Amino acid sequence: MLNTAQKTEASGTEHELTDGFHLVIDALKLNGIDTVYGVPGIPITDLGRMAQAAGIRVLSFRHEQNAGYAASIAGFLTKKPGVCLTVSAPGFLNGLTALAHATTNCFPMILISGSSEREIVDLQQGDYEEMDQLAIAKPLCKAAYRVLHAQDIGIGLARAIRAAVSGRPGGVYLDLPAKLFAQVMNADAGAKSLVKVIDAAPAQLPAPAAVKRALDVLKSAKRPLIILGKGAAYAQADDAIRTLVEKSGIPFLPMSMAKGLLPDTHPQCAGAARSTVLKDSDVVMLIGARLNWLLSHGKGKTWGDQPKKFIQVDIEPKEMDSNVEIAAPLVGDVGSCVTALLEAMGGNWPAAPADWVNAVKTKREENVAKMAPRLMNNKSPMDYHGALGALRTIIKERPDAFLVNEGANTLDLARGVIDMYQPRKRLDVGTWGVMGIGMGYAIAAAVETGKPVLAVEGDSAFGFSGMEIETICRYNLPVCVVIFNNDGIYRGTDINSAGHDPATTVFVKGARYDKMIEAFGGIGINATTPDELKRAVNAAMDSGKPTLINAVIDPAAGSESGRIGNLNPQSVLKKK
Repeated sequence: MLNTAQKTEASGTEHELTDGFHLVIDALKLNGIDTVYGVPGIPITDLGRMAQAAGIRVLSFRHEQNAGYAASIAGFLTKKPGVCLTVSAPGFLNGLTALAHATTNCFPMILISGSSEREIVDLQQGDYEEMDQLAIAKPLCKAAYRVLHAQDIGIGLARAIRAAVSGRPGGVYLDLPAKLFAQVMNADAGAKSLVKVIDAAPAQLPAPAAVKRALDVLKSAKRPLIILGKGAAYAQADDAIRTLVEKSGIPFLPMSMAKGLLPDTHPQCAGAARSTVLKDSDVVMLIGARLNWLLSHGKGKTWGDQPKKFIQVDIEPKEMDSNVEIAAPLVGDVGSCVTALLEAMGGNWPAAPADWVNAVKTKREENVAKMAPRLMNNKSPMDYHGALGALRTIIKERPDAFLVNEGANTLDLARGVIDMYQPRKRLDVGTWGVMGIGMGYAIAAAVETGKPVLAVEGDSAFGFSGMEIETICRYNLPVCVVIFNNDGIYRGTDINSAGHDPATTVFVKGARYDKMIEAFGGIGINATTPDELKRAVNAAMDSGKPTLINAVIDPAAGSESGRIGNLNPQSVLKKK
């Protein structure tokens, strides 16, 4: 609290006072929020300084969007709302992409922004950075609140926390006008106005009849499949999920951020036989996974001609039947649903059909053997497979490290090549497929866990957040950034046949990204072969020092839009 005594003229008595700044900080601390990501400026500069002085770790970024991405993934890793603090109007808008990203991916996050005064905004009188931020935020997040009075700060933050983590998690916006921070009130009354949120995300138990229905459908399967989504990883019900998978004996397919819930080398893992299990399965159990574009909406040629029944475990009832009929909806939080399934299975659950399990195993081994030689080449310049083969070995030897991954080809190929061994260690673009999450994610993973981070970036993806390497150096974080540099977006070989400007997808030839980090005191390395890349990454991970490695990739390597080129419309008109 603000340790200031003010003497009232009327009574001559002294009262200890507090203000909006201190009430926001005390409310955060009361609810266990000890880290804030953001960019300082008007009107929240002093809030950051005072929060830091009060023992909250405040990490200042170079751009609000990257601070927001850091807050979003902090929420995923901790199950507490990650907090991003921004200035008004432009800063708020910069943070909105991350807020919408958090909502789409079901990450708990709170975007707190300073704002202009309501009476001026509402009359559109032209205040500094005037904007009706609450109205703009509402369509892009799970909930949005504005606090106008100091005595309501505790309630406002409590509502934001509960909205962010309860039910399906998501992004929440909290609007704090500049005038609020300077409001003064009695310190005792201020303390009493704060709210400690109790049981912010209560368990949501599934109905017994729904559990029985799900198991009846699963038991009828001849070619069952379990798909694990990042919702399963977020739940932190790792032991129960592993027990369910192993007790059932059913092949499982992890979505990218669910990799490592069970090791990708687990005998039931069907990651290397993805096409086969999606096409040939007859009953599919989705655990914390959605039938969105990443799973071809549960229909079409990806899923083959075999009729399918879906069992879906999700905390959001409206997710059921979103694309196809769900034969057995199981509504509740993942941990409670999986526990209920295990209890109802009892001790004599029938083994998964041996012919199906063996067919999946054969296909997986066939695909792994086919890929192996491509991962062992030592070409210079490197192709994607040779470079990823080197990184694959490093993650195998360092399973406790985080892998942050984004790009087009860099993302799509790494997702299949690099095996994960522990839960919540692979962090990537998720449901939206956005570019720019890399440095924000890497910073938050290092800050929240203290673990080493390997960020594998396409050269285009890195451009969205690259200035944050200064932030990594400033806080001396154990982050090694590897940039797959093939001179362009998708490939660096495109030609502009109509003029002298470079083609729209081409970057500066032979760029040396490693030189950038040296400007901030970090370590820069240029790697031209997989062997050089492996040595450089191992040295960086051993040292724990901020490092950036420019991995020189053949400009001709890569394909248009990675593996989702079908989403990029092609012109049917011939050039004249």
